[in-house]
Amino acid sequence: MKDLIKRFKDDEDGATAIEYGLIAALIAVAIIGAVQAVGTSLSTTFGSIDTALTP
Repeated sequence: MKDLIKRFKDDEDGATAIEYGLIAALIAVAIIGAVQAVGTSLSTTFGSIDTALTP
């Protein structure tokens, strides 16, 4: 029984999975922020083009 408790205490697989999950979440947040910034920039650019092309 003591051996089982010691193995459970020393097992770090769950902590590793949580770390990978946090890294994936941070990458997703960075991608969302970049896409929003590019989307706003493109919207402004196409608005300027639309204004320039209308008589």
